[in-house]
Amino acid sequence: MTIPAPVKVPVTSNASNEIVFVIDFGAQYTQLIARRVRECQVYCEILPHDTSIAELAKRNPKGIIFSGGPSSVYEEGAPHVDPAVYEIGVPILGICYGQQLMSYQLGGVVRPAEQREYGHAELRVLNPDPLFLGIGERDTILPCWMSHGDKVLEPPPGFEIVATTTSTAVASMANRERNLYGVQFHPEVQHTPFGQDLLRAFLLGPCGCSGTWTAENFIEDAVAKIRAEVGSSGVICGVSGGIDSCCVAALMHRAIGEQLTCIFVDHGLLRKGEADQVRRDFAEAFGIRLIYADVRERFLTRLAGVTDPERKRKIIGEEFVRVFESYASEQKDAAWLAQGTLYPDVIESGGSSKSVTIKTHHNVGGLPSEMNFKVIEPLRLLFKDEARAVAASLGLPDSIVWRHPFPGPGLAIRIIGDVTEAKLTLLQNADAIFMEELKQAGLYREIRQALVVLTSVKTVGVMGDLRTYAYTVALRAVTTEDFMTAKWARIPYDVLETVSSRIVNEVEGVNRVVYDISSKPPATIEWE
Repeated sequence: MTIPAPVKVPVTSNASNEIVFVIDFGAQYTQLIARRVRECQVYCEILPHDTSIAELAKRNPKGIIFSGGPSSVYEEGAPHVDPAVYEIGVPILGICYGQQLMSYQLGGVVRPAEQREYGHAELRVLNPDPLFLGIGERDTILPCWMSHGDKVLEPPPGFEIVATTTSTAVASMANRERNLYGVQFHPEVQHTPFGQDLLRAFLLGPCGCSGTWTAENFIEDAVAKIRAEVGSSGVICGVSGGIDSCCVAALMHRAIGEQLTCIFVDHGLLRKGEADQVRRDFAEAFGIRLIYADVRERFLTRLAGVTDPERKRKIIGEEFVRVFESYASEQKDAAWLAQGTLYPDVIESGGSSKSVTIKTHHNVGGLPSEMNFKVIEPLRLLFKDEARAVAASLGLPDSIVWRHPFPGPGLAIRIIGDVTEAKLTLLQNADAIFMEELKQAGLYREIRQALVVLTSVKTVGVMGDLRTYAYTVALRAVTTEDFMTAKWARIPYDVLETVSSRIVNEVEGVNRVVYDISSKPPATIEWE
């Protein structure tokens, strides 16, 4: 499994001394480009478009990739790069907007397309060297994915056209002497089947990368960086039992040992039997000092009557920190708060200057502005499957490594409306049935995340010849590689029927079960 190093956080690493930068122009797929680079076992970082040339040159990258973006390169205020970037002697690949920008800045012609291309297109290779080596010979037709309203009409001087489509004459261009390349299509998406091979050709060819970045490299480097950053100070780490928090706790424990104190906060919003599982499968297995904080009443009191999901998240985020602070006062030299923040959390919380806040994650935008800790987030730019690879390499048990993601705010954001103890009990029981049946059917690992939502809707039903008026619960299950996009899982009807029957018959207060068949986007995985 390819593992990246975190970016713009206290802990960064680069064991192989091979760095590729992805320059962000506000594209929805920027993080996906980075993911694809990491899948080639090449370390990469995402940087804003206005990063200085001095900073780029100082880091000595092996290559640079320009992302796509929503702007038009010729419009006032459109994001550009310093043209000096083309003179530092580093191979550059421009994708979509990135190709247009490269052409515009180097003397080519970019104009609005008479016929826009959105979706499938057929690419004809004119010259396979070097991006298409091993992918297609001259005149090979390849399927690709386009999404653009502008296009390059004429490439800059010194560039040749490498590939074309019926609507886009310059679908790919290259200046081999200067190691500058551009593609109008999106190699990072699955709809371009050869896209990963093209990125690998760029990384291992012109960039000269060795492709040796691994989970073990990441752990080795992160441990060294954590020790240098933390020094002799104490670190508090909140553990929920999920893969994110357990992974960061195990990593911190390997780095600083007894300086780490883990706090398991039972906020009353956990799944059924979760508290016992955390203590059994994590703390005891690793010998990590774990403080159990029973603060259920405190959280439920704060959440009483709150229905807005953003308020729920912010309340829970603040209470988490306050609980840590109260327990940290008893710990010697506790100056740091370690968190299992992952890259999708940052993106959805508006982690870049050009992104919108989809929902505030309690450990990103939900943290209070004033707190007594410095935050350390060694997994901040890892995707979920990369965190799993690190966790497995650290020796975490399968029960944690393959556990479905569970949000920090817990069941509070799986209850639509106000949170009460009765609703929590109902949801815990329904969730336990769903997980049990998925495991029984051998579907739990195949499905990357499954959950039950207690809706605020009550409907009429008939049970035992009597009229009922009870809650509707929604089942949600998705398959995904990176949790940035997801498809609803095609669970067999007989499994859904069993789950529905058991919930209605065993969980008091529910008389209807529905299945959510929305993909992400447009929906998110969680309902709130």
